[in-house]
Amino acid sequence: MNSPAAFRSKTLLLLLAALSLLALGACGKANGKDQKGKKAVPVSVAVAQSMSVPVLVQAVGNVEAFASVSIKPQVAGVISRQLVRDGQDVVKDQVLFVIDTRTYHAAMQEAQARLHKDQAQALKAEDDLKRYQTLFDQGAISRDQLEQMRTNAETLRASLALGRAQVEQARVQLDHATIKAPISGRAGNVLVQEGNVVGKSGDDRVLLVINQLTPISVTFSVSEAHLPEIQRQSALGKLQVEARTGEGELLDTGELASIDNSVDKATGTIRLKGTFPNKELRLWPGQFVRAQIRLAERENAIVVPSQAVQSGMNGLYVFVVKDDMTVDMRTVTTSPGGDQTLVVDQGLAPGEKVVVDGQVMLVPGSLIEIKPQQTAPGQQQKPAGPAAAGNQPDTHANAGTDTHANATSAQSNATRQLTPPPPLPTPQAQTPQVKKDAKGSQQ
Repeated sequence: MNSPAAFRSKTLLLLLAALSLLALGACGKANGKDQKGKKAVPVSVAVAQSMSVPVLVQAVGNVEAFASVSIKPQVAGVISRQLVRDGQDVVKDQVLFVIDTRTYHAAMQEAQARLHKDQAQALKAEDDLKRYQTLFDQGAISRDQLEQMRTNAETLRASLALGRAQVEQARVQLDHATIKAPISGRAGNVLVQEGNVVGKSGDDRVLLVINQLTPISVTFSVSEAHLPEIQRQSALGKLQVEARTGEGELLDTGELASIDNSVDKATGTIRLKGTFPNKELRLWPGQFVRAQIRLAERENAIVVPSQAVQSGMNGLYVFVVKDDMTVDMRTVTTSPGGDQTLVVDQGLAPGEKVVVDGQVMLVPGSLIEIKPQQTAPGQQQKPAGPAAAGNQPDTHANAGTDTHANATSAQSNATRQLTPPPPLPTPQAQTPQVKKDAKGSQQ
């Protein structure tokens, strides 16, 4: 027979086992309730597609004027006329400023008068030389007299050439008093206005800066690793260069104009320059843009929207939708794609669904629900009219307690779906009231 101590030990073990089974069952029920009570996060998704995408080299570029000229006076004087305003479009040889020309007109007339005097003296010397030559042939004068007359004629010829040069110099000075645009372009701010004295010794002020905007240039630097491929493609023909905003909007399309003659030793980059027609003037000197060169086509690349790729502590990642409508966080590596897209080099397969909106509410394993496709931007439905928006508060007021039925916006619907309705009164709370009413009616 078993001893009482052994019997008590077996009984205690059985009780412990039963309690353990009950605890496990309770935990399982609790977990089941948690899973059932778990709310799905509404998200938008996109499918990773396999397609051909261009191989792009991207860099931050700086827009530069195709030509830039600083206008400075070449003669001294008072600016008597200002014929250009700030920001004006000018054409080549258009008059911009006029410096007081009276001094230069007088200098021109003086030079012309001296030239006329030299011409008259030179003509007289030529006639005298011919006459002295005849007298020398007749033996009437000595050779020294003839040589003296020939020297006088040569001196007056030189004076005549000097007079012509002085007239030309005076004409140039007079022309410089009228300042014209050397190129066509856009004028900047007028830095020296009418009435100021310019051109004096030590006065090196700039009157105006003109920038040529059509065409226009964009300079940018890329890694020296891309140089061989860029050179190879350039030998086959002009390379296409695109200028885009930081958000990816296309500003203009041009051609690669030049490759610098050396690699920057400090940065290991090569400087490139693209030329753009800029007919719509969307590129402006000093502007920063995203420049990209298309080198080739990449076949069977996996492409996803750029907003699907998030940045974390361990690098780039995406949320991949699984068959049970939960998400998995997956690390990826990417390279530039087309407009608003990225090429996933590693971490994703074609056909997989990725979350593109709502990632902030997700963690690995989160349950999701896919929101219906929204209308494309710019094509969203509008209210029926001003009256619809104006009468919305009255509709809610007349609806009494049924506020959910009169919702008019998607945001209000989402808010009401997340907000639990008020609890209904329990039968126990209603029963005393019914009895009191009945008792009151009996009284």
